[in-house]
Amino acid sequence: MAKKVFGNCPVCGQKLMVSRLSCDSCNIDITGKFELNKFTYLEKEQLEFVETFLRCQGSLKDVQTELGISYPTAKKQLDGVLEALGYTQISEKTNENIDILARVESGELTAKQAAELIKKNKSK
Repeated sequence: MAKKVFGNCPVCGQKLMVSRLSCDSCNIDITGKFELNKFTYLEKEQLEFVETFLRCQGSLKDVQTELGISYPTAKKQLDGVLEALGYTQISEKTNENIDILARVESGELTAKQAAELIKKNKSK
């Protein structure tokens, strides 16, 4: 039974390299240094989020429903995955806006107050 590949060294935490590939069909072995794909380095929770995101065809609204999380939490998780894959840096403004939306969800702010804060944030 094949085992799942993990991307980071359990001792030092650094990225692992594959040094041997083999084919069960023709019994060939290939040795060298092979990089693992970016998704191998995601944490388990991040990979589960990506799978859910793909199953929901990129709809964060559907992701939040399926995972039972708020929209700001789903957005924050997506940003974390994108950052881990090296595609983008989470901007300070994005983080502030996510926090504002979370405050609306908790009842701390009204939608009108949130809109004003987001507008101020946008003009910075």
